[in-house]
Amino acid sequence: MRRRIVGAVLMVLSVSLAACRKKPVAIDPVPVKPSTVAGIDDEAARRLREREQEVRDSLARVQANQVSLAGTADAAALRAALEAPILFEYDAADMTEAGRAVLDAKLPILRTNTVVRIRVSGHTDARGSDEYNLALGLRRAASTRKYLADRGIAAARIDVVSFGEERPATSGEDDSAFMKNRRAEFEILSGGESLRVPPK
Repeated sequence: MRRRIVGAVLMVLSVSLAACRKKPVAIDPVPVKPSTVAGIDDEAARRLREREQEVRDSLARVQANQVSLAGTADAAALRAALEAPILFEYDAADMTEAGRAVLDAKLPILRTNTVVRIRVSGHTDARGSDEYNLALGLRRAASTRKYLADRGIAAARIDVVSFGEERPATSGEDDSAFMKNRRAEFEILSGGESLRVPPK
């Protein structure tokens, strides 16, 4: 009796082992926390939403100022044209041909943008006394204003000041440095936020 029980048990075990050999063993993968993957996705999505909001805010600012994206480069070019300096000959306040060309390029911009006010500052090279150079710088600034005013730009829109030799554009004691320092510079005082392109 005992032998039959042992035999039956052995038979059941062998059948079970055979069945286990035929059935593939399932191996659970290493668990990945859903929160980790979701966290990465959430962070990327958050950055994307922030970037999209920045773009929308930029577009809104552009539209509020009534300036198109295409006009941004135009506005920078207009500002550069208004701020371009002119040079003078030694001990002179008369316009050179090159100086007149630079001023002529400013005229249509100033005519189109009637709210723009500018300041013209006169400068000299280091030769001469402080008093003489301040007076020469003022003559250069006044001559520049007169040129623009004679061509229809209200003189009230143009402030003038002289710095004489106090603010050199470049250092040096040679003719090249002297030439660069004999100049009138232009600064936009107001109205430069939304410059319009002159009509053709």
